[in-house]
Amino acid sequence: MKPTRTDPRGALLAALACVLVGGSFTVNSTLGDYPYAGGQALRYGLACLLLIPLLGRGGLAPLRRLTARQWTRLAALAAIGMVGFNFAVLAAERTAEPAVPGVLVGCAPVLVAVLGPLTAGRRPGRAVLTGALVVAAGAFVVQGWGRTDAAGLAYSVAALAGEVGFAVVAVPLLRPLGPKLLSTAGCGVAALEALAVGLLYEGADTLRMPDTGEAAALVWQAVVVTVVGFVCWYAGIARIGAERATLFSGLIPVAAAVTAPLVGSGTYGLSQAAGSLLVGFGVVLGAGLIRRPAMMGAWQPRQRSNPSKITAGS
Repeated sequence: MKPTRTDPRGALLAALACVLVGGSFTVNSTLGDYPYAGGQALRYGLACLLLIPLLGRGGLAPLRRLTARQWTRLAALAAIGMVGFNFAVLAAERTAEPAVPGVLVGCAPVLVAVLGPLTAGRRPGRAVLTGALVVAAGAFVVQGWGRTDAAGLAYSVAALAGEVGFAVVAVPLLRPLGPKLLSTAGCGVAALEALAVGLLYEGADTLRMPDTGEAAALVWQAVVVTVVGFVCWYAGIARIGAERATLFSGLIPVAAAVTAPLVGSGTYGLSQAAGSLLVGFGVVLGAGLIRRPAMMGAWQPRQRSNPSKITAGS
């Protein structure tokens, strides 16, 4: 499917995916004591198993036609945009306030608006880049800026790289695989990568039995955020392109701010509301959801047959 700038369904799919991811930041607060790598392995492994039946008969067949270079790209997507992104966010929050990685990740639309076209041999679109800058500013207003040290800032930059990679690295794989198979294969590879990291650094405790709250959070992340969110995200990219789809990542801090009061981990006040409106304006501006009216110069008044005979009542 060739991306188009004004596909409303693609915009809705990308928006839904980012809202789900933003809500998952609140859910992450219940997984603070669970081994990171083991949790990621369980999340992505369960998501892969749930996605496979949705592919239908022969749905895995395109994987056999992938080249070694495409498999390398798929492994990089899982390592950078899935496992690496989540690790960077959790590591950043050890020494930085959550607002710091949130603000950095909010800059992803700007980088994708530049890198996406350049990697495709095109010039960045002015409207998309302008919208991306507005979205990044809105994300800053929503999150504010918190305290951090050098390590927290470095991990926050790594989280930004992961968010950008989740869109840019995936684009060449969308045509041969499609959104569902790309999500399935990415989750399968990410589960194996997370398990390998866990066994190497966490040992046998990496897959300990989660308690009730942890199990509920992992199931939510696997079913809602990963299965539904990933498929919606890549379907959105396929319809409107990576540059415009990533504009909606500005909704991630908005969704996190809206859901935080539900678990008593934050408040939603005037600055969050103002930032949310700014994000929304940037998305509308950059994604081309509102068509501009025809230029005034394109309208010409009807000429009279004899302009010299104009009465005062004309």
